[in-house]
Amino acid sequence: MLSLISTLGGLLVSGLPKLLEFFQDRADKAHETNLMRLQMERELALAAQGFAAQAHMEEIRTEQVMMETTAEMTKAALAHDEKVLDRAHKWVASYVGTVRPTVTYIFVLELVGINVWLCYFLWTNPQLITSIDDVLRYSDTVFSSEEMSMLGAILGYWFGSRGWSKK
Repeated sequence: MLSLISTLGGLLVSGLPKLLEFFQDRADKAHETNLMRLQMERELALAAQGFAAQAHMEEIRTEQVMMETTAEMTKAALAHDEKVLDRAHKWVASYVGTVRPTVTYIFVLELVGINVWLCYFLWTNPQLITSIDDVLRYSDTVFSSEEMSMLGAILGYWFGSRGWSKK
């Protein structure tokens, strides 16, 4: 039961970025609406005072500065990353793309390794298994509900995110 709940939890957690993106988009649109309303009020007030042309020039300058600053920050970040990766070995640069799934790889390989070792150990020591109850007891030791819950959550997250990204 815990495995099922954790798998469903992994599926739901994989959709969390899309849900957060939806709420962020709503907040951004509300913020933009408020900004547009304030700009209109400011323009009307400036126009009433005869400063409409000056206000328009100020807006253009502000937008240019914002665009230049954003472009330079992006260029600087990309240049820094490129410089760091140029000095690194090729395998390090390639491995950067797989940093997140590394934990999943380690966990699944550890699970497979323990299971292979247990099968080998039981195969070489047949006196340990006298009935099917012994097999079930040993498999419950390896396949504990906590371990299966973690595996279900990890697999639900990684493979469940594919379904969310298509929607």
